Amino acid sequence: MISKLGDANMKKKLLAMAATVATLPAAYAVDFKAGNWDLSLSGNANAFYTATNCSGDTVSGLAMGSKALACGGSSKSTTIGNGLLPNQLNFGAKTKEGGYDIAGVFGISAAVASNSSLNQNSVVDVRTAYFTIGDSEMGTVKMGRDYGLFGANVIFNDMTLLGVGVASQAFQSNRVAAGHIGAGYAYTGNYGQITYSTPKFSNVTVDVGLMSPVDPYLASNTATDTKKGSSAGVQARATYDAGQGIKLYVSNKSQDFQSATKPYRMNASEVGAILGSGPFGFLANYMTGNGLGVLSDGDQGDIKTSHTLLQATYKATSKLKLGLGVGKTTNDKQPGTDTLKSNDNTTVAAYYNLTPSFTLVSEVGTTKSKGFDGTQAKQNNISVGGVFFY
Repeated sequence: MISKLGDANMKKKLLAMAATVATLPAAYAVDFKAGNWDLSLSGNANAFYTATNCSGDTVSGLAMGSKALACGGSSKSTTIGNGLLPNQLNFGAKTKEGGYDIAGVFGISAAVASNSSLNQNSVVDVRTAYFTIGDSEMGTVKMGRDYGLFGANVIFNDMTLLGVGVASQAFQSNRVAAGHIGAGYAYTGNYGQITYSTPKFSNVTVDVGLMSPVDPYLASNTATDTKKGSSAGVQARATYDAGQGIKLYVSNKSQDFQSATKPYRMNASEVGAILGSGPFGFLANYMTGNGLGVLSDGDQGDIKTSHTLLQATYKATSKLKLGLGVGKTTNDKQPGTDTLKSNDNTTVAAYYNLTPSFTLVSEVGTTKSKGFDGTQAKQNNISVGGVFFY
């Protein structure tokens, strides 16, 4: 379950936005019939006013606390745009044929903020487009485009999924906010994939997937050294769901990259725990590996990167949830000519369920970046806005 960021319906809605289920239940979607098919529509819209102050030195690379990424190169910035969630419309379909459960999901997303009042804001982000087939005995096979297995639990349980987290004008313009991506965990990624999920056995589920190879997101220092994904990636995850709000998981992902200078292999591991007790919720996640990257696969080249996120939430009333998240990302050596050593973020947030479908969110956060050369950069941000599910 989603670390208790709201009532039961809100948790289900977040799972739909994340497309971690193959169907869209009636509890949070418009349902209708077409022959033997059950069809559903659901989605979300959100917007946040984010004000950011930046200070300190120039830390080059994927420095989340730097002026370059956080404030557009200035000392201050203002953005009215998406939080970590994009605006999204999901279409789902499910049926039973020949004894098999068959389902499909197609999701399209669009961003709020743009750096132009004249140009068309026509960027459409298709994160999910897949079908599944299986049953309770054989398990389920998924084919198509969806989120990866590695890193999915942490981002879908990050409290800033309902808010902004790390503020970045560079990200929010025509995209979304960062949450704790780059300062607590690497993005789970979206891949063409064939994934098999076993039936639950003694509260344990295992997922194994082949992922279409991806080229790494290139940080500035590697832009002249093209690296290509040379073979299918492999991701695997084991999840122990003890009930009572307790979930433990481990995962791994790997892929080979070709390079003009030296081929290398991305190989990363993850371990995490989600705990809920009464009004309290806790999340701990750690991932580390060679080629893991700060934001995404291979973005720091052939070096080791580690991420840690700790989070605590408290449901003060039936409508009000308070949260504290602390994340850190560290490179073990300097990534080429860039200087980034670490990013860390602390976010304090309040989530108020004004209605079952609409949540008001306010956040205060600090993000710091350090360089191997002793440089330091810092950004402070305040975000206020809301997210609406339908």
